[in-house]
Amino acid sequence: MNATHIESKFAAMGARLKVREIPTRRRLAPMWFGRESAQPEYAIDIRRDRCGEFFELRVPDSLRDSLDATVLQAEPKQRHLLLLVRKTGGKPQLDRFLCGHDEREWFVAAVPGGASSVRQAMDALQPKLVHDALVKTPVASRQRYSRKNRAFRRQGEWFFVPEPSLVVDERLVLRGEPLRRGRGKPHIVEQLFRTGGETVHVCRQHPNGVTPGEYRSILKRNPDAARWGWQIMRRNPGVYARGAVRHSDHATITLPFWHRVAMNTETETRTMANVAFLD
Repeated sequence: MNATHIESKFAAMGARLKVREIPTRRRLAPMWFGRESAQPEYAIDIRRDRCGEFFELRVPDSLRDSLDATVLQAEPKQRHLLLLVRKTGGKPQLDRFLCGHDEREWFVAAVPGGASSVRQAMDALQPKLVHDALVKTPVASRQRYSRKNRAFRRQGEWFFVPEPSLVVDERLVLRGEPLRRGRGKPHIVEQLFRTGGETVHVCRQHPNGVTPGEYRSILKRNPDAARWGWQIMRRNPGVYARGAVRHSDHATITLPFWHRVAMNTETETRTMANVAFLD
């Protein structure tokens, strides 16, 4: 794969891209929401060397002639670009990734759908809750993808939509709670309220949780799993945040009243399996 043309696109937005071939026998190890997945065909990661952060595209040497990468659109001033990775051998495969800079760090996000521009990719990454909020509270087009507008606040992959009329039982409010995607670094919320959702069992080996039925099956297959430090939690509840939200890679935001919380739509695409980076 000849990557010279895309390296120049990354350089134009102030980033470095390195393409590294991996012997086929060596396992690539990106994460699928915190779990090690089956070996994918390639991986996109953000690494660091003595010169700072850089994007890395890792490709098995067996795919060097059947994998191609193209920048569909670049916005150098915005420091964003949309990368298309095309597999030509066997079953055709088209994967899209938004690569760019957000506040303090470079990021890569798997993009669902068929976006062909940076703006379309950013739109595709906004969850339904945000789209509904933008209909209810229209904002100027230049503010639609900002981290703060009248419709929502954003910190990394998490969106916060105002719910000023929400009243909750203060006895149910949790303090200093994490918002976490898999094993990524958590966003710490000063006050959090959860309602509804699905009961799951969570441990280090299953950070996104398993249902009670799956939990019983795991213990049946492997009795030693009972010592994995399981916790019972709620998955996909209605989540509301208030107060300060902190993360080491992002500026702290303060929510003066309750906001509904939603994550971006990366979870809706299988392409996420090729992203090794988790913030």
